[in-house]
Amino acid sequence: MHDFIMAEDSELWDIICDDPYIPTKNVGDLPLTMPKTRKEYTNTDRKAVEKNFRAKKNLVCGIGPDEYNRISACETAKEIWEALQIAHEGTTQVNQSKIDMLTTEYELFRMKDDESIQDTYTRFTSIINELYSLGEIIPRIKLVRKILSILPSSWESKVNAITEAKDLQELTIDELVENLKTYEMKKKIDIERREPKKKKNLVLKAESNDSSEEDNDIAYLTKRFQKMVRRNGGILKRGNSSKPKNYDFCHKCGKPGHFIKDYPFLKQEHSKYNLEKAAKRNPVPDKHFKRKRSADNMVKRALAP
Repeated sequence: MHDFIMAEDSELWDIICDDPYIPTKNVGDLPLTMPKTRKEYTNTDRKAVEKNFRAKKNLVCGIGPDEYNRISACETAKEIWEALQIAHEGTTQVNQSKIDMLTTEYELFRMKDDESIQDTYTRFTSIINELYSLGEIIPRIKLVRKILSILPSSWESKVNAITEAKDLQELTIDELVENLKTYEMKKKIDIERREPKKKKNLVLKAESNDSSEEDNDIAYLTKRFQKMVRRNGGILKRGNSSKPKNYDFCHKCGKPGHFIKDYPFLKQEHSKYNLEKAAKRNPVPDKHFKRKRSADNMVKRALAP
């Protein structure tokens, strides 16, 4: 509003800040003055009075209908301006409270996680502008140092580089922000380059884990196979009709070459029976016994004639 009125006529702003011009005349020989009547106005008086109304018109035309209700009873431009100041800025006590809150917000200001330099600077500028509108002006050098102090620890190397290479007394805020934006862009590009390598390493690690699990399964199956072969006294070749020594039939499986006490799967069947009983009591399966049972079934099929 100040700039608009000053562009129209600088004398209008004087009328708004001071009392309006009132033409007066002397009363006889006494050192007293009294307001002139309209008929007594000179051309100079009329032009001065017109400026009073022009100042009032500029203020009224620049507000909305809701604000007009607040100033409709005001008679002079000064009264209108004071009413608008109280409505928008508050009293001196309210202004000081606002300054205190904004100062605290300024002191505690920090850059948020995953926030860009531009977004941080926008929030920072908003606080500074509000303080400025309330008459609280912060020197430029303090603003520069404040921006450097609000950056996270990952920016420490850049902060040190700027502090050592630049003269903070001569560095402007715009130059500092542009410098930080450039560094932010390079940092983002480096992160994007590292991402594919990181993903590739994760894939290789997952494949290595799968291969290791397969090797463990094969080793376990081989161990179970060798153990059962030793219990069975070796693997009988198919088509071999020669009878082994102490030949007899097993009453458990009906196969030759061993007695029932030497039945190779007797312990496994007892274990299976016990496992089924345990499963009825506890419905949660045991991964170890499940794996062992699967390996034994594969060995049985391999040893079957």
